[in-house]
Amino acid sequence: MGTPDNEKEIEQPGFWNYEEEEGAEEDEEFQGDDITSMGHGELDQHREIREYQRMAAWELPLLNSLAKPFEPPAATQPLRFRYTTYMGEQHPAAKKVVVEFAPKDLPDLTDVQRDKLIKLCGVRYNPGTESVKMSCEAFETQAQNKRYLGDLVDTLLDEARDPKDTFEDVPFDFRHHQPKPFHAFPDEWRLTPERRAKLEAKRKLAIEADAQREAAGQLVDGTAVITEGLKMRGAAEPMLVGAGRRS
Repeated sequence: MGTPDNEKEIEQPGFWNYEEEEGAEEDEEFQGDDITSMGHGELDQHREIREYQRMAAWELPLLNSLAKPFEPPAATQPLRFRYTTYMGEQHPAAKKVVVEFAPKDLPDLTDVQRDKLIKLCGVRYNPGTESVKMSCEAFETQAQNKRYLGDLVDTLLDEARDPKDTFEDVPFDFRHHQPKPFHAFPDEWRLTPERRAKLEAKRKLAIEADAQREAAGQLVDGTAVITEGLKMRGAAEPMLVGAGRRS
């Protein structure tokens, strides 16, 4: 059945005006004059860059009011957590959390318990820096990985405080640690005032010797040699003429 003449058909809003209370109109017919998807991607990137520039110009200076002086961690904060951020970019390593602590910074452990803790940590203990480093990226968020590392440290401390087995009969095994060679700078290479004076005197003698050779015509002029070589290179080269075949 057709609609009565006195009733108008209800216009459906277009895609771009969907859920608009006012000014809902039909979309204009596409005339094939829009830019490509790659062009829209470039525009989105340009808008994002301009947004960060506006933040750097107007919002970042306001952070000075929130600045706090640096305070080193107290003795009650022996754990040092490290995070990785990629400034909003999605990256598999963004969820990784690293914890590092030194067994000697734990004041509530005895020497026997501290040695047992080092043996329990195994290859994660670095005897060069006397610190333990562990990481976790098994979970999806940094908070979960940090919580797991915190619980793991608590478990290690509980095991180290267990008096049933002190691991005193277990020797330390640091074969996993390969110390890097340290080469000391020779003292005779240091630029002392006496050595500086010797070098200046040596350079002065070399300059005087070059001046004497130049006056005697024994000093080779590199610029003249290059110029002469370029002249010879620019000369006409002999052309090779191929011999005809025998019949």
